[in-house]
Parts: sequence; C-alpha cells; structure tokens
Amino acid sequence: MARRQATQRVLAVARGDEPADLLLRGGRVLSPVTREWITTDLAIADGMVAGWGTREAHEVRDVAGAAVVPGFVDPHMHLESTKLWVDEFVATVLPLGTTAVAADPHEIANVFGIPGVAALVEAASRLPFTFGITASSCVPASPFESPGAFLDHDDVASLIDDHGALGVAEVMNFPGVISGDAEMLARIRAAGSSRVDGHAPGVLGRALDAYLAAGVESDHECTELAEAEEKRAKGMWIFIRQGSASQNLVDLIPTVLRHGTTHAALCSDDREPDTLMTAGHLNDCVNLAILNGVNEIDALVLATLNPAEYHGLHHLGQLSPGSQADVLIFDELAGVRPAAVYQAGRLVALNGAIVPGAVPAAPAPAWMRDSVTLAEPPSATALDLDPTPGARARIIGIADGSLTTASLTGDPTDPASGAARLAVVERHLSTGRIGLGWVSGFGIEHGAFASTVGHDAHNVMAVAAAGPRGPHAMAAAIGRLHELGGGQVVVDDDGVVIQELALPVGGLMSDQPAPVVAEGLERLVEAAKQLGVTIAAPFMHLSFLGLSVIPELRLTDQGLVDVGAFELVDVDVD
Repeated sequence: MARRQATQRVLAVARGDEPADLLLRGGRVLSPVTREWITTDLAIADGMVAGWGTREAHEVRDVAGAAVVPGFVDPHMHLESTKLWVDEFVATVLPLGTTAVAADPHEIANVFGIPGVAALVEAASRLPFTFGITASSCVPASPFESPGAFLDHDDVASLIDDHGALGVAEVMNFPGVISGDAEMLARIRAAGSSRVDGHAPGVLGRALDAYLAAGVESDHECTELAEAEEKRAKGMWIFIRQGSASQNLVDLIPTVLRHGTTHAALCSDDREPDTLMTAGHLNDCVNLAILNGVNEIDALVLATLNPAEYHGLHHLGQLSPGSQADVLIFDELAGVRPAAVYQAGRLVALNGAIVPGAVPAAPAPAWMRDSVTLAEPPSATALDLDPTPGARARIIGIADGSLTTASLTGDPTDPASGAARLAVVERHLSTGRIGLGWVSGFGIEHGAFASTVGHDAHNVMAVAAAGPRGPHAMAAAIGRLHELGGGQVVVDDDGVVIQELALPVGGLMSDQPAPVVAEGLERLVEAAKQLGVTIAAPFMHLSFLGLSVIPELRLTDQGLVDVGAFELVDVDVD
C-alpha cells in the first residue's frame, strides 16, 4: 500500500508556511531505518507527519525527552482468538500501542465465508485503526475438516481485488502445496504481486524448498531455533510468535541475536482476552524480546518497520515525513507501556486508557448470531467410545506452551495413560457427524468442558474425563452450547453447569466489553481447574485439537488425522 499523497496543506506545513495541527516538542524520535534516537520536534498535519524540527502549531505538546516511536504493527493475528469483536479489540489494544494489524479472518470465513469477512472489513473501516486483512487461503484448512463455507482460488482473488486484502493468508495445507496440488498453487498465484503468508510447522529440507519455491514467503509456526535458522537462511520471513498457548519467543529470539532483524518480526497470532488484559499485546512481545537480550531499538524495529514493510504498509512503521502519524509516547521504555497513543495524528489513548469517544461502536450484524445448527445435541451413547480394558489406542498428547501434539499409544482405561475423552461434533450443516478420540495432558479427572471455538472449521469440541460419567457430562456440555448459540462451558459429572461464557457472534466472539470477557474466561479456567485440569490455557489448547495441519495427531468430525501421513487413521491400534 503506497503512502497517502500529501495535501497541499501538509506540504505548506512541511515548508514552514503554515502552522501544524500538532507539534510534539523535545522528544527522542526513533529512526528504525538508521537505528538511532534523534532529538527533534515532530510536526503533524492532516493525520500525517509533515516534518521534523520546530514549526508553528495550533497545539504544542512538550514531551520532555520522552521516546517517540511509530505505532506497533502486528503482521499476523486472528481477531477471533481474542473473543472480541473488532471495535472492542481496537479499544483494548490501542492503549497498548498497537495501531495496525494484518489479520487472517479465516475463523469467520470458515463459519460464514466471504460475507462474514466483508462484514468485518466494513465494521473495521469505521475505526481509528489500520485493520488490514489477508485473504484466507485454507477454508477449510484441509480435506479432513467440515466448515460452514468453502473458499477456492477465485474467492481468494476476490478477497484481494474486491475487499482490499493485503495478500494471501497463511497457507496451512503445506502437504498440498509441497505435492503440487493445482488448487493450492492457484490460491498462491491469486496473490499476484502481494505477499503470501505461510504455515509450515516442522517443514525443513527438501519439503521446505518446495514450499518456498511455490511462492510462500513467511512462517509464524517455528517452535525450535534450528527450524527458524534454516527458514531465515533460505530467505523466509519469520514471525516470532508469543500467543496465549503457543509461546515461542524465548526459544526463537536467539536468531535475532545472531543474525539481526532482517526478515523477522514479532507477532501475537492467537491471544485470548485475559492475556491482552494482563500481559498486553505486541508491547508485551517487545518487552519480552528486550528482557531476553535484544537491544531496545532492534526490538522496536521487529514491531514497527519490519512488519509494515513486509505487508507493503509503507505509510506505517516509521515517523518519516509523509508517514501516517501513528505515534507512541513513552515516558520510559521500561515495561513498554505507552503514556500516550496517537492514531493518524489524533490522541486516542492516554495513560493506558482509551480516550472517551475515540473508538465508535461498530457492532457485528445480527445475522452473525445463532450459527450453531446441530440437528439435535448428541446423546451420551453417541459420545461413548466404550474402550476395552487392556486394548491399545492412539492418544493425542498435548503439552503446556505448545500447539504441537504427540502421537501416543496406550490403554485409555489405565489411569497412568492420563487419557481423557475427546469429541468433535459438526455444527454448521446439521449432519450429526461426530469424531471421537482420546487426549492426554489436560489432567481432567471428572466432568467436561466444551467450546464452539475449534480451529479452523469451528465445530463443537468437548473433552471429558475417561470414566463412565464422561459421555454424560460431555453431552450436557454440548447441549448447553446449543442453547447458548455458541460459547464455552464447564460442567460437572452430573452435567450441571459450573461456568459458561456466551460467544454469540459466529460462536467465536462476544458482544461484551473486554474486561467482562476476560473475567469470564478466567472464571472458566478456574472452573476447569476444579475438574482437575492442570494446563494453563485449556480452552485454547482444546480449540486447536481439531486443526488438522499441525503435527502430529488431530481430531475432526471426520475422525482422527495423522498429520504427518496426511490421512485418517483408526483410533484403535491393531
């Protein structure tokens, strides 16, 4: 996206012929290009940086040596993971310094298709924020998932040409790309001269060569340093992720310490509302990078200039004359919490709070509600695998802090296996289709919890204790989600609801303020702990157990998926 053409008035302010709207006096302005702090005044007119140095101005703010930094740009995130609709998300992250994102709306697209994405784009257009989208390339993520909509290469092109998408969103079907699947290659070609984001966990060597040769340019799925190093060496951009469940920054940041900031950026990917409210957004990623040895300027470059340049947002990421005046004022950089935030030259946040009236309401349309369409809630019998003691089964193994799973085998009736029941119920077309399996790592001892957030097809997902009461509790939890029209719920062995959080917008997002949603999620997690759950972000982990493009085992409504072999496999081991 080219810079906006300066108005005659901006040029007049730049020349010194007319007063600026705002002069930020006496700050240390970051130049991310030359990697230095420059003590100068910043003149702003018509939402644009008109020039550096003293000017006449209608308003002068003396920032007295504060750090003056471009607004943060998140190169890869999913609005839906925040459980907030776009207006509430913007009001939450602007005070944290994020003024722009490149969001992949494939969660909405899996539920509603292009109309859902168009509704998001329209709502975001009314907000003081650069809410860029990328064209969801994998709806569904693989042939093993059953979404509410399907997008082909023509739809990807339409999102770019008709809805302003920045490029092609994460290409998750990496097996298809590597094998030369014609439809996947057509979706990549739809990018034209725009960017193509990747999703290639653990893909290395010749497979990576093929993936890159097909036209993919970035990856946010690295979990090990050696993987990130190979991908960067081969010219791939690496987005270092620090989300709620998958937290990779500490492991990957040595690649920046060794090789600098070229072809690297920080991203949030999937952050839940409680994480936003407590830890923060990109500011938290910047702070963590600094705490792990990255110098301040390099850490800021990873969240400003680099992501803006990657996505062609050339009017963002720096404060050079002609740039959009997205400005963060830091009285001190410690903790990376801005004292003031300007978006396009307008003060939108002050001392960690949104300025009243800065973010107008932009609610989701009514038709995005009531999207959970089960033929009827499944019975306990339909959810029972009825295991034979001593028999061996495939078990999905999860671990805190990582979305990658392990392919385990064991006797699910043996408490030593740590196995729990897992179910995925198709919720878009009333097919009644159910996938059943086993998962280890939650620590659940009784009861069940369930969610209509299930990446990426977003069918109903539920986990319950392995004992005989598990199917009953699971059925009750799913039934309650059907009544709610979408959300997340925790029930006891008798099916009595302990806690619940309604997510009426597509079964993915709330219509409530961020603090209310964050508190609701915290209560859900505390309720899950009452069931014995030990993992820190149980609902985030549950939601990813249906994503059939992250190794090793996943469960969809169609059955158990061996991601490495890219095929459905039996739960029972012969």
